[in-house]
Amino acid sequence: MQFYSLEKLINLHDGYRKQIKIDHHNLLLIQNGDTVSLLESLCPHRGHPLSVADISSNKLRCPLHGYEFAIATGKLLHYSEEPCRALKIYELSDQGNELGVWL
Repeated sequence: MQFYSLEKLINLHDGYRKQIKIDHHNLLLIQNGDTVSLLESLCPHRGHPLSVADISSNKLRCPLHGYEFAIATGKLLHYSEEPCRALKIYELSDQGNELGVWL
């Protein structure tokens, strides 16, 4: 496994979003309130980019078909067509002043 730096801790703030591609991983780094999360950046339903998703009450809502996912767990909370799998959630790690992920 290798550590990939995603962002400096000082740059994070409520409402922060950054889409990142590392090898075959499409990732979305977000901060919602005091919580920073790293999840896959494409909706598992139809692959729509979640970088433009609505975020509220610790839920992420895909703008294409309204699928809702729990940010903390990736669990599918609401769907408008057929159900899909949960969002992949990645564990964040910090090294010094850098926030990153081990892949």
